[in-house]
Amino acid sequence: MKRRVGFKVERRPVASGRVVFFVSLLAILAALVVAGIFFQIYGVSPIRAYQLILRGSLGNRFGLAETVRRAIPLLLCGVGLTIAFRALFWNIGAEGQLLMGAVAAAGVALFSGLPGPLLLPAMFIGGFLGGAAWGLIPAILKVILGLNDVITTLMMNYIAIYFVEWLIHGPWKGPTARGFAYTDTFPRAAWLPTLYGTRIHWPTLVLGLVLAVVMYILVTRTRSGFEIRVIGENPNAARFAGISQLKTTLLVMLISGGFAGLAGVGEIAGIHLRLLGPTHISMGYGYTAIIVAWLARRNPLAVIVTSLLFGVIMAGGDVIKVSLGLPFQLINVFNGLILFFLIGSEILLRYKISFFLRR
Repeated sequence: MKRRVGFKVERRPVASGRVVFFVSLLAILAALVVAGIFFQIYGVSPIRAYQLILRGSLGNRFGLAETVRRAIPLLLCGVGLTIAFRALFWNIGAEGQLLMGAVAAAGVALFSGLPGPLLLPAMFIGGFLGGAAWGLIPAILKVILGLNDVITTLMMNYIAIYFVEWLIHGPWKGPTARGFAYTDTFPRAAWLPTLYGTRIHWPTLVLGLVLAVVMYILVTRTRSGFEIRVIGENPNAARFAGISQLKTTLLVMLISGGFAGLAGVGEIAGIHLRLLGPTHISMGYGYTAIIVAWLARRNPLAVIVTSLLFGVIMAGGDVIKVSLGLPFQLINVFNGLILFFLIGSEILLRYKISFFLRR
């Protein structure tokens, strides 16, 4: 009698770490395969394209430095987003929070008049508070008025973008600005130190790594982390247990927005040394960090790895443009495909598919 292949779908109680890893890896590989079709459309061999991207982003000192430099804001934003996502607050506003952190830090650098040793610490404090304040607004709107957090956080990105544009074209425009609008250069004491011959502002990198560890401990070892996990896993149980949704939501958005604000400080104090156009401050770091946090499966420590992966992809954009002569926007195709396959692969984390032979 001829046998046929059958299959059975069973719900998983909890996906193991190994299953999560292999499902995530499968999603990335699927995204690379589909992205290869786009390279083929442009007449470029996908294998050659990926070889050039890896060589240009990891194969030499300059490429590796640029990869790490791009990973720094992704690390800070991504760690903050993992905390918000764990509490089921869908913060799509890290881009705006990053920009508002940059604005606050620029204000401190240009107008505070603080003595040199105090300037950088005050900029980081101001940047954290600027990003946190921008994140708390949609948090309050959701908890008190019931407004959709996806819509409010997304819309506030555009408010932040136009606010920065108004500042650099209006009251904060530097007298020497010609063509592109920007502020005066920050005083020397407001410049972040960088590793020799690179644009890696190492204090921000160290800060991001430390915060990733601290947030992992917060989530796994503290009462606040327990409350965040309960709200994210079972909101009804959290309500019956007397866990305050208002307090927890404000906490996660204070962290998430504040960390994005710190990323903004790093970009203007470590790279640009002035406040300038939003697209120059951030190359969509706040949006890419959403994929970074999702790929990390809301684990702050895993963001260290996923931010570096997307640092490779973003640094590879320069290779795509310079070496292959292709549009830089292909990087957005990469990001979109990875997010698409990550979301699609969620079903494999919830259900187990078993194949068998039957008569």
